[in-house]
Amino acid sequence: MTKEEMIAKIARDARISKRQAASALSSFFENVAGDLKKGKRVSFVGFGTFTVARRKARVGRNPQTGAKINIPAMKVPHFRAGKALKEAVRK
Repeated sequence: MTKEEMIAKIARDARISKRQAASALSSFFENVAGDLKKGKRVSFVGFGTFTVARRKARVGRNPQTGAKINIPAMKVPHFRAGKALKEAVRK
């Protein structure tokens, strides 16, 4: 599903305009990203939890040349599906 398809579905289900749905979806994305940037976790009961995971620095290889490269430590977003979402997908 694309962002545009999601906007259309939200607009239809909530009986609002696509512009309002796009604004609501953008606000959702911005708020989730903003809280993750602050190190907070974002949880939706039954759906899942967004958190920030830390990856350690490591040595990798350039796939074209085989040369070693240093990959720095970094923070990455992580999502863990909730029970209701897992059950919905399994059915």
